[in-house]
Amino acid sequence: MPQSLPWPDAAEVLPISAVRATVDRLTSLAHTHPEDATLIPGAAVSEEELAADPPPALEQLTDELGGIEVRGLRMLDLLVEDRTDVGPYTLLGDPTTFYPLYETPDAAVILTIDETGAPGAVYGIGEDLALQLAAPDLATYLERFADALEATLTTLAERGDDAGEKNEDRTDAAGQLLDQHLFASVLGMRDLEQIPAVALQDPAGSGIADLPAGTVAVADLRQAPVGARADVMDAEVPGDPLAMQLVWREGGRVLCVLGG
Repeated sequence: MPQSLPWPDAAEVLPISAVRATVDRLTSLAHTHPEDATLIPGAAVSEEELAADPPPALEQLTDELGGIEVRGLRMLDLLVEDRTDVGPYTLLGDPTTFYPLYETPDAAVILTIDETGAPGAVYGIGEDLALQLAAPDLATYLERFADALEATLTTLAERGDDAGEKNEDRTDAAGQLLDQHLFASVLGMRDLEQIPAVALQDPAGSGIADLPAGTVAVADLRQAPVGARADVMDAEVPGDPLAMQLVWREGGRVLCVLGG
């Protein structure tokens, strides 16, 4: 695939062996439930010319798997064709520092990419632009997605009587089930009081070295549990808070807020 973004490429390619079991599981689920799930072919096996531009470190994975659609809705996208900097991406930095895995107009799940091009932690970004730790790495997120997909497809199969492609009730049910099993907890759609919060720190007192120039606040999620939330809009920055920008350190587990 031709590259349109200047992706850093010093990182090692994620070996397909690291995610083989999950890729096979997703493939099997799609083949077992063809009325509800569709496997999106990877770049190496797609019959169409793709405009996608994934990070080079994901080449082995994206050659084999492009993603998963559920009832016609793309719930896992590894071959993103259109990139934007609006909506949930408003505070994110350069497009080569993250890669979307799922998106709606108001929310997204993103994979962090470091300065060498290595994939790191996965975050959900809700309507309030807070980030929630969805997984420490892509392999773990794919496993989590596969668990949610299997639970969703199993429930849909038990309905059994409305598998028609245009059945809107079934499509709505699929979306609600995936929210229940995954996206509600990833995108802050539940009671925020039940979600562990990681406070923003002053960079000088954070004890974290080699922070990027212009850092005005830091959220350290290196020891935080999956599901922990960092509300970056809480950062006290003079001027327009939407002019802030996020960059990552420590495999995406340290969020650095740069002033506008």
